[in-house]
Amino acid sequence: MDVLATLGLLLGASWATGISLYAAVFVLGISHRLGWIALPGSLDSLATLPIVVTAGGLYLLEFVADKVPGLDSLWDTVHAFIRPLGGAALAYLAVGGGDASPTFQVMAALLGGTVALSAHVTKATSRLLINTSPEPISNWVASLVGDGLVLGVIWLAVLHPLAALVVVLSLIAVSLWLLQRLFRLVQSLFSTRA
Repeated sequence: MDVLATLGLLLGASWATGISLYAAVFVLGISHRLGWIALPGSLDSLATLPIVVTAGGLYLLEFVADKVPGLDSLWDTVHAFIRPLGGAALAYLAVGGGDASPTFQVMAALLGGTVALSAHVTKATSRLLINTSPEPISNWVASLVGDGLVLGVIWLAVLHPLAALVVVLSLIAVSLWLLQRLFRLVQSLFSTRA
């Protein structure tokens, strides 16, 4: 796999973990296990039965928690530490094996963790604001859109890594723009209450 394709896979998988670590690991693992994809580097370890079952079970918990206003924000708060570490680990594994230098693996892990953190912060901040809405439908829609994005980005990252690279870079740009807007909104809400 060439450098750009590896970068596309690395960034795609890392971005997806920022939204749902467990869904990303489950989809990658089960897809490799069923022979739909061949994961590079050391990512094939995700296809072991214990990892697939653990990720699948944790994703089911997350799927339910992500639909309940308040509980979703608590879940996101706890995962503010877990998701970036997961993104870093997947990036490290994606470039592992073969003749990858430890320096390159650490650089990949730092990049993967940062990308996962940016996706997580955008998701968590957006969901916190969505929770101010009195109706529950927006939570369900936001959660299902997030799940769909994880599946779509993982699919692109594995089968079309160059397209995933473009999509993830675009998502990061949108995240930066959205976060700026969200922080201004939060700031204005607090300044009007003071």
